[in-house]
Amino acid sequence: MDILPPKYSLLLHSAKQIVQVSNTRAQFLRGAQLQNLIVLEAKEDEGVSILVGSDGLITDIGYDGDISKKYDTSRVHRVIDASGKCVLPGLVDAHTHPVWAGDRVHEFAMKLAGATYMDVHKAGGGINFTVDHTRQAEEDHLYISLRQRLSRMLRAGTTLVECKSGYGLEVETEMKMLRVIERARRELPIGISATFLGAHSVPMYVTPEEATSNVLTVQLPFLKNLMDSGCLLVDNIDVFCEKGVFDVTQSRRILEAGQRAGLAVNFHGDELHALKAAEMGVEIGAAAVSHLEEISEEGVNAMANSDTVAVVLPTTAHILRLTPPPVRKMLDKGVVVALGSDFNPNAYCMSMPLVMHLACVTMRMTMSEALAGCTLNAAAALRKSKTHGSLEIGKRGDMIVINASRWEHLIYQLGCHQSIIDFVIVNGDIVYDKKIGES
Repeated sequence: MDILPPKYSLLLHSAKQIVQVSNTRAQFLRGAQLQNLIVLEAKEDEGVSILVGSDGLITDIGYDGDISKKYDTSRVHRVIDASGKCVLPGLVDAHTHPVWAGDRVHEFAMKLAGATYMDVHKAGGGINFTVDHTRQAEEDHLYISLRQRLSRMLRAGTTLVECKSGYGLEVETEMKMLRVIERARRELPIGISATFLGAHSVPMYVTPEEATSNVLTVQLPFLKNLMDSGCLLVDNIDVFCEKGVFDVTQSRRILEAGQRAGLAVNFHGDELHALKAAEMGVEIGAAAVSHLEEISEEGVNAMANSDTVAVVLPTTAHILRLTPPPVRKMLDKGVVVALGSDFNPNAYCMSMPLVMHLACVTMRMTMSEALAGCTLNAAAALRKSKTHGSLEIGKRGDMIVINASRWEHLIYQLGCHQSIIDFVIVNGDIVYDKKIGES
């Protein structure tokens, strides 16, 4: 007798909690919505299940008995017994710089001795140091290091990550970095949202206006041709809007040119100086603005009255000893807040569970706010919350399974995510099993 092919890719049953985050197809959560995340709890004598179809999308979520009655679970490819465990959406990292060569461990000592970010930058370190090494690196070398970094992120529960270029500052290296990101997107199980950041810094012996012109007349048109030919899939455009780098006017010109090329605006603003970047971002319909340590009161109000997502980065304030952005005020006023690791040679963190912990302690976020910030709201910053960021019927089967009695342990157990994450699942496929490593 012929054996029918599997109809479902995954059945996960007997869980103690399934944290859906939302069950209303909300694109993001803000204000009071953040205090009532949707969590399906096991009964005393019955756990909860989630079923993923062969297309990688969630078919149903419910109590074990209801799922077994409604579906022929004999036609499931993989089954996970999640007794006593909790299931959460795959984590989303909304801001990273993961393609580079040449670490900057020596600069950490300079910062500990009191050097500021701009002190290091002016001394030839910082971004320019990484640019030099990245320009010299072979493409395969960059890909191997990116693959290793994304693998570590995946094991820490990240299933969708934003990846920026930005350590080239000229067309050849920027495109080399984007090709590396594209290769990872095609070959690796982790989801990727690619960002063009040709305006990450002003190269040596070049004025900001000359650098702006280079991005507008050389880099962006070259990128547009590669996108139109199908060689690259790039989602976002970024610029470092900062005093001494690209001012608000220059940043706006670059970002609006990116919009005309079909890219979503997702940029660095108001990090070291209050430049009213947040207000500019809202005016042009930015998907997201990152950093915001120096956001103005007017900027907070503008973002609260828009759908532009504030991507805050706890590791940056921690490592650079900056005053954190006013996240509590932002949340209370109704700004949509997301989290990112800001992984880069200056902020070497690949763990979103650690980022959530820092956000709770240093930015006074609740655990529910932090979880929404690195699931649904982070997906919204990348304009992917229709498919990612919550466990709902019809959305992608991206999830993590933790060996803990409540989901909050993922944040509470500081630095222990490698001990409690049992499975990482992407599109219904088990891509990490703690017992055997990556599949």
